[in-house]
Amino acid sequence: MPKEFFITTAIDYTNSPPHIGHAYEKVLADVIARYHRLKRGKVFFLTGVDQHGQKVQQSAAKAGVPPAQFVKGITQQFRDLWKALDVKYNAWAATIDPLHKKCVRGILQRLFDEGQIYKDKQAGYYSIRQEQFLTDKERGADGQFGPEWGEVEFREEENYYFKLSQHKDWLLSYIDNRKDAVIPDFRQTELRNAVEKLSGDLCISRPKSRLDWGIELPFDKDFVTYVWFDALTNYISFAGYDPRQSTLNSQPSTFRDKWPALQIIGKDILIPAHGIYWLIMLHALGFSDEAMPQLLVHGWWNLAGAKMSKSAGNVIDPFVLADKYGSGALRYYLMRDIARGTDADFDEKLLLERYHNELGNKIGNLVNRSLSMATNYSGIVLKKPTEAKLSQFSDYFGQVYKACMNEAEIGGAQIFEKDEEGRPVGALGAVLRLAEEANAFVEAEKPWRLRKDRKTDRLGAVLYQLAEVVRIIAILISPVVPKAAHGVFDQLNWKMELSGKEERFSLKDAEWGGLPDGHVVGKPIPLFPRIEINEGV
Repeated sequence: MPKEFFITTAIDYTNSPPHIGHAYEKVLADVIARYHRLKRGKVFFLTGVDQHGQKVQQSAAKAGVPPAQFVKGITQQFRDLWKALDVKYNAWAATIDPLHKKCVRGILQRLFDEGQIYKDKQAGYYSIRQEQFLTDKERGADGQFGPEWGEVEFREEENYYFKLSQHKDWLLSYIDNRKDAVIPDFRQTELRNAVEKLSGDLCISRPKSRLDWGIELPFDKDFVTYVWFDALTNYISFAGYDPRQSTLNSQPSTFRDKWPALQIIGKDILIPAHGIYWLIMLHALGFSDEAMPQLLVHGWWNLAGAKMSKSAGNVIDPFVLADKYGSGALRYYLMRDIARGTDADFDEKLLLERYHNELGNKIGNLVNRSLSMATNYSGIVLKKPTEAKLSQFSDYFGQVYKACMNEAEIGGAQIFEKDEEGRPVGALGAVLRLAEEANAFVEAEKPWRLRKDRKTDRLGAVLYQLAEVVRIIAILISPVVPKAAHGVFDQLNWKMELSGKEERFSLKDAEWGGLPDGHVVGKPIPLFPRIEINEGV
């Protein structure tokens, strides 16, 4: 078992600025990473940018700047967005990094020396958008190449090829033997169907005569590396992989302690890039079946049922949304309304409704009313009830108390366990149920009446239960809305020495009875103030 939980996302292509799909993928990865930090502490979260390739070179030329300058500007936009969305990664992968280039060249040289790479001449139709040669299998029923391939032209040129096809039987066997190689499972079925049709080898070079923005082949200076062969390698190059070592056991401990990874990717790059090219590359390098990464494949965000694209003019700008609603509201919506690898329609009105009705009215209202009573009722202290004391309370109180404990135990043990399957929706639903139970408890116990009737012991116990629910909720929502979770702990006056630090939250603390008897809470401040929008919603 690895000592660190290793999670990585597909690195973002710097051919154009980030969009809402990029934001969703990174927030999903960040939520899973934060959960595993809650659970085990040590996490290695890698993300970054893919900066090479023909499309980048063409876009830079169109902008009238060198490729290095062009990718620098786009790269900064991605980094700025992750900061705005509170995405906390441990390492940043950029494919122009010397460390990465060295690793790619080392892998290429090793595969070339082992006879896995050969030179050949090819003539055929080439997709400029996908940067690959096409075969008749890519043609539609009408005999034409579909719009997904973009501009297609006939080319004849000499290149280097990786012996992809000779690993076909291995890949089919691997997919058949590992049922969770790709999640959700219907994506694994799609991958297997694609592998069945695999024929031919992979062109892994481009002549410098038409593309010089890439990593030069170590065995032929007249060629650069195909962008996918370069980009996919980032998952191991920035984790400390040494291509000179032929077995995983001989790798540096820094790499062995992390690998294998959970890799989060969009459905559009499962086939062929990650599901075929990447897994076969690793197999050719000597990675065992047990050392293969797990692929979590998510769907797309659509708008009115149509895929977002610049050409269609329906792209949602995540910077605008984060500025308009705040990072917490956007993170919550992105995790609440898409699941299990399926597509979802982006709905800005629903984003606002989720924010107000769930974060504001349920969680925010519970925190505010609970801590307001605890601070405004003079002479009342939080009183941790004993089991004997519980028996004196109403049956309803006892039931709700047990329900809260059960929810807390379920939350502490399982609340985000299914995130690896892309289902944070269920986890958030459990948190909301806990908040609903606590709000119902307030209405049933009526603390204001207890105060009027001077039942101070009971009132102190009721307020303790509410503060404890609030504390546990803060832990459970911290992966999704970390700033709000810190806000809850600040208002609770809890673990103030760790204010603003992620280690403030731990899953083992999501157990009932953490607050001491007589604990004094701080002043409540609205966590999710109402957002009034006049236009655009």
